[in-house]
Amino acid sequence: MSFTAQVKDELSRIEDGCALCPYAALSAITRVCGTLSFRGSGRYSIRVATETGAVARTMIKLTHELFDLETPLTVRHSNLHKTRNYLIEIPEQDELEADLERLGILVAGRGLATGAPHDLLARPCCKRAFVRGAFMAGGFIADPRGDFHLEIAVTGEEFAHDIVDIARELGVEARLNRRRGSFAVYVKSFDDIVVLLRAMGATRSAMAVGNVRRMKSLKNDVNRRVNAEMANQARSTGAAADQLQLIAQAERGMGLRALPPALREFCLLRRANPELSLVALGALCDPPASKSAMYHRVLRLQELVGEMRTKGVGTS
Repeated sequence: MSFTAQVKDELSRIEDGCALCPYAALSAITRVCGTLSFRGSGRYSIRVATETGAVARTMIKLTHELFDLETPLTVRHSNLHKTRNYLIEIPEQDELEADLERLGILVAGRGLATGAPHDLLARPCCKRAFVRGAFMAGGFIADPRGDFHLEIAVTGEEFAHDIVDIARELGVEARLNRRRGSFAVYVKSFDDIVVLLRAMGATRSAMAVGNVRRMKSLKNDVNRRVNAEMANQARSTGAAADQLQLIAQAERGMGLRALPPALREFCLLRRANPELSLVALGALCDPPASKSAMYHRVLRLQELVGEMRTKGVGTS
């Protein structure tokens, strides 16, 4: 089961907050994935097609509970994609026109509504139910192990802008993208996706997204540390090679026995341990020396080799 299907299955099992919430959810589902047909004299019919069983189940449940409408269901199988397609038909019925007006899909005397049914969305819980229905009908959420992306595909520009506004009222910064005559209301921020999932009631899915983000953060932190360690190791290896070259030049120019004791100790330890950092090399000194002390020995060795070069002493 895809992550989108998991989220929709969780949403289909949520108990609504108030008496109007089921109407808001059914209105969104019907509007987003339903096709309304009109034959004149107030005769309407609806066809709802979905590939998600949770959406079909919710659509039939709410339609029966709220309006007791006749809703034949046809399940079709795709051999090519090995998926099921659910077709719900609400044929012409005497009560259907009034029911569609109750859902805010039709406006009495004006026909099809272009925006969201604001009369149904006076309460925050109804707004959450409406967005939940819209996501169930036309929503997609990427597997959080990849990118963070959630979107709801709808038709009608005013309707799409209304969903963006409702999402903003729920604390989510959603954006709008036009796609071949339809619109995608989308969210890409991790924080906004979690807020929206929780607002819709998908708390388990929100926790799953949060867990994935923590794992991503942990992996990124480990990778950063490994990369930093490798870079430090590369720098340390390069610095050790430069130091060995200085030691060889000092030995040719004046001999290691002529060096001050601290410098001579550094040269001998470096030759014996070319892979160690200055910190580790300092720990081998007697007495142990700090990284700063070891660095100053390197600088002093550079100065001596520089003086020998100036005097023309054989350091080449």
